[in-house]
Amino acid sequence: MEDNKMKLCLLYGGKSAEHEVSLQTAKAVIHALDMNKFDIFPIFITKEGKWIQGPQITETIQDIKQLQFSNGGNELMPQSLNTDYDMVFPLLHGPNGEDGTVQGLLEILNIPYVGNGVLASSAGMDKVVMKNIFAQAGLEQVEYVSFIRSTWDADREAAYKLVEEKIGYPSFVKPANLGSSVGISKCDNRDELEAAFEDAFRYDRKIIIEEGVIAREVEVGVLGNDELACSVAGEIVPKKEFYDYEAKYADDTTELMIPADIPEKSYDEIRKMAFMAYKSLDCSGLARMDFFVTSDGRVLINEVNTMPGFTPASMFPLLWKNTGVPYPELIERLVDLGRQRYEEKQNIIHSF
Repeated sequence: MEDNKMKLCLLYGGKSAEHEVSLQTAKAVIHALDMNKFDIFPIFITKEGKWIQGPQITETIQDIKQLQFSNGGNELMPQSLNTDYDMVFPLLHGPNGEDGTVQGLLEILNIPYVGNGVLASSAGMDKVVMKNIFAQAGLEQVEYVSFIRSTWDADREAAYKLVEEKIGYPSFVKPANLGSSVGISKCDNRDELEAAFEDAFRYDRKIIIEEGVIAREVEVGVLGNDELACSVAGEIVPKKEFYDYEAKYADDTTELMIPADIPEKSYDEIRKMAFMAYKSLDCSGLARMDFFVTSDGRVLINEVNTMPGFTPASMFPLLWKNTGVPYPELIERLVDLGRQRYEEKQNIIHSF
């Protein structure tokens, strides 16, 4: 029986501002894994980018400090990653993990992995590229403009004027390549806009400014490679001004309503748009799709998250739990989808 167990490597931590979120995700995944089916091998990536291989995990982790191997573990070079793993599960959020960089390494090493490939990961991480692809696919979304730091530095006044002319107030300023609502500001006037630019550029060289709309925030989860399944819809009801990092992970100022109380027509439109967006980015495995639903019934796609969080407070696993897929089964489905995609690629490679 032992020989039939899958050797599953978990990659977590990372060099992004979402390092702590990744640790919480790893802890939750370990808690949910069936250790009669999986041998679990952890690799912790420090905030400085060092890869630390810890001992095999044989029991539930109670404290995330146990996952950081401060008193042990072996440092390894990423390119020397053990290619004998049956599957790698990247539990990394943000740059240097969710953005296609780690996925590219695993492709080069020819190691099967869970989740989206290089293209979908990188395009989904960059909000500007993502929205450009959605626009090309004909998906309705809010107005947006973007800037790189050098353009803003060259003429800040012109940048602010463009935002005011094309977007107006309220507007949201965001780093282009970060998730978990880090570095996001809502702006109602010029002073707030200038401060928001300064803050967002702390996290990225490129930022995006989006039109603020009065709408409900509704999300769905998508599973699959070619044949797709959509979860029930969930609604985020923030008690604060908007759904920021603190509301997501640090306090109880947000209510998640699952399933969302929306008309069937709205859900059907969300499902249709979610599948279109998934295919337009060439996603595989999983994604969480975020939408706005206005009071007059318009559905606007907001963004995609190609590696949604798996913390106990995260929307993605809750959506699937309410769709009839419990957490352990969800993880096993994702592992199986990763295996299917890997086998398909191997068949293509060996056909030459």
